[in-house]
Amino acid sequence: MSLEKILAIVAFAILCFYLSFLIRYVPRLDLGVVLAITVVLAGYDLLFHRTPR
Repeated sequence: MSLEKILAIVAFAILCFYLSFLIRYVPRLDLGVVLAITVVLAGYDLLFHRTPR
């Protein structure tokens, strides 16, 4: 596993951690939908992004 992939996974985990606190202290449905879309898009980018060589 490359260093770039490890850093991307750590960044994704930090993003999810931050967003979990946000949704926990501001429990609104519309905010939850936006945060869910954000996590899905970031996860998709993490899994399917190819770095040019």
